Amino acid sequence: MPTEPSAATASHTAPHAASHAASHAASHAASHAASRATVPAHPAHPVALPARRHLPVQPAGTPVLDVTIPVHNEEQDLERCVRRLHEHLTRTFPYGFRITVADNASTDATPVISKRLEREIPEVRAFRLEEKGRGRALRTVWSASEAPVLAYMDVDLSTDLNALLPLVAPLISGHSDLAIGSRLARSSRVVRGAKREFISRTYNLILRGSLAARFSDAQCGFKAIRRDVAQRLLPMVEDTGWFFDTELLVLAERAGLRIHEVPVDWVDDPASTVHIVSTAMDDLKGVWRIGRALAVGALPLDRLARPFGDDPRDRQLSGVPGGLARQLVGFCVIGALSTLFYLALYSLSRTVMGPQPANGVALLVSAVANTSANRRLTFGVRGRDRAVRHQAQGLVVFAIGLALTSGSLAALDAANADAAHSTEVAVLLAANLAATVLRFLLFRAWVFPDRAGPVPVSDDAPHHVDTPYQADTPYQAETPHHAETPHHADPKGDAR
Repeated sequence: MPTEPSAATASHTAPHAASHAASHAASHAASHAASRATVPAHPAHPVALPARRHLPVQPAGTPVLDVTIPVHNEEQDLERCVRRLHEHLTRTFPYGFRITVADNASTDATPVISKRLEREIPEVRAFRLEEKGRGRALRTVWSASEAPVLAYMDVDLSTDLNALLPLVAPLISGHSDLAIGSRLARSSRVVRGAKREFISRTYNLILRGSLAARFSDAQCGFKAIRRDVAQRLLPMVEDTGWFFDTELLVLAERAGLRIHEVPVDWVDDPASTVHIVSTAMDDLKGVWRIGRALAVGALPLDRLARPFGDDPRDRQLSGVPGGLARQLVGFCVIGALSTLFYLALYSLSRTVMGPQPANGVALLVSAVANTSANRRLTFGVRGRDRAVRHQAQGLVVFAIGLALTSGSLAALDAANADAAHSTEVAVLLAANLAATVLRFLLFRAWVFPDRAGPVPVSDDAPHHVDTPYQADTPYQAETPHHAETPHHADPKGDAR
């Protein structure tokens, strides 16, 4: 049962009521315009994220957090959910907040209930969409919100609300970019049937195996994101349904953004209307689409990069070249795998052609794969920018490696024309290792040089190099003038 608000609670709520009337009409106007907006193409130039920083102190009543509840025909649970969430936030949340009910084309009494709650509770806003889709609702509401921290939760409140403050705290402090509740963390306490448990764990295993995802739970309906991150990330998310969460997380992780995970207490809702089979099939289609886009470099993830100096690894340490140790380890691992790949190709090609042609084919294929892997994994280059140039430079490095290995084969043939196949492989292995060392030096100094250059930072200096802010001014996201407009729902079709 909700508790009676204390005096502190009442004083906390009053500023919300005062500010609500002034901002309510403007909010609705912005939201209405957002729902009619079309989706622009990706910008021609990357737009980097601002450096992470703690949100400044907000004026009384200004919402720091906007919690969205997407609903479709939820007349039975909506009012109970909103009132319980409002009571919890009023009692425990130390900042201003808003609760937005995002109605996805409901045909029951859900729109009437949400409008009544909006009139009765100053911190509640009702938002109506004429098309279904949880992803569409979240993208539309988040794009129109002015709150610096955006969150959402399912209407059944399966997740214990005590996890809400730990969820958004790392975003308020500037520590993380996104936050998710996890039912699969070791300290989570979950009550649900064996079928849902199996499907959830299988789906997350698929994500780890196919997309190399490192987050533990993509489907928990309990997530938050900083608004400045959402402004850049949402235009890249295509899905408008249940796969929206997974796509958002995969893109954020691949872009190097920090995702904070919170173990949650979660109790399954037996009356859930989610269609498991159709949802699973849509998710698998989404996994295939994202995997293919990442494989061909179709997503401009470099536009989500943080500015140089925001990462403590950007610091310059005396006697240690920036990033050398990490690059060397990554290059060695890729080099070892490339060598095995090369030897396998050579042995296979040797069955149908002579040693020189087989060496050339194996080295060419393995060199292209090696350059692509090192470009993305060792030197952190994302997107298609200069990709052709990098491959051309990689082919020059390949030519040098070809000269080394072909020269070694020619020397072996001159010394012993009837050398055994095992001898050929041993000579090629030694020559290929020498070419690998040379390849790393050329990659680091010529193909993928560090163009930014490290910024010396003293041990007692702050981690961020962005311009200081005034703590008594309201938070405003740093949006460049040429930044794209976020996705919004198109009433005539899918928001793509």
